[in-house]
Amino acid sequence: MPDATHDPTELRARARANAQKRIIVVLGPTAGGKSDLAMELARRYGGELLSADSMQVYRGMNIGTAKPTRAEQAEIPHHGIDLIEASAEGFTVASWLEIAERALLDIQSRQRVPIVVGGTNLYIRAFLEGLDEAPAADTVFRAQLEAVASTELHERLCASDPAAAARLHPNDRRRVIRALEIAHTTGDSASARRTAWDDAGVVPRHDNLFTVTLDWPVELINRRINARVRRMFDEGFVEEVAALLGHGGLSVQARAACGYEELIGALTAFDGSLRPPHAADLELAAERTKIRSRRLAKQQRTWLKRFRGLQPSVSLPCSQESTAASLADACDAAIAQL
Repeated sequence: MPDATHDPTELRARARANAQKRIIVVLGPTAGGKSDLAMELARRYGGELLSADSMQVYRGMNIGTAKPTRAEQAEIPHHGIDLIEASAEGFTVASWLEIAERALLDIQSRQRVPIVVGGTNLYIRAFLEGLDEAPAADTVFRAQLEAVASTELHERLCASDPAAAARLHPNDRRRVIRALEIAHTTGDSASARRTAWDDAGVVPRHDNLFTVTLDWPVELINRRINARVRRMFDEGFVEEVAALLGHGGLSVQARAACGYEELIGALTAFDGSLRPPHAADLELAAERTKIRSRRLAKQQRTWLKRFRGLQPSVSLPCSQESTAASLADACDAAIAQL
């Protein structure tokens, strides 16, 4: 009789059975292959994917956000993508969390396995333990601020909360006003509240999680990022951004996505109108997108340390030889032991 612990068929069956009782969360840096792994796990376990990417919520932002293709969405149900127009303002992590929680219940009600794919660590944190209770809106104070010019609002924020002012663009009126409102209502700066939440340990509200973290060496993930950016430009990213600009434009929040902000500068004239891009401008936009994406990956690595204490979990060392199938095999082995 073969040892069941070493029999691939038995191990796969046990992993599938154990996965049915779990919410699987796949984490890792940008361009690290999270979506490919999540797709493979969904095939093996009878799962559906829930995107935790703050930019995949926007319709039409496909290539630059590495959104699942139509074929992938047809094969495996996806949730949390294409929720609003790219021109729409005001979509928040709270907006996403409400949708995500409904999707989670829907997936589980059909005896499918929820697989949360993390692209935005703030969304993951909110999913795991809910949102920090923020003060309610002060409509009178907010109305007073709405009458103030954006530059003056940002100057006020610089004086009261330099950290928040450094993080927020002066034209991001909604967030600047909210930061001023929080300080006015609570007496604490928005940055102080955010730091306290960041520094606290992650305490999940779900007791049936299984977390998978992809661990890439810095040099290799940077190569993957550079290659992805080049593919984006080769596969029509410029045309995608031009189409969005020509049909309603992008909100302040949407245009902040890596690559979009850089391309908007290459595609627009001083008066904001579309213009034919110069090759040199496109090359510069591509290089800036690579740099910004590498910085994002560095920030994600810092954030991911907060999740390492979650149990049960598995951290998967990745290399040039790693594939979705080989990483899924490692997940099988870990989940089969639960």
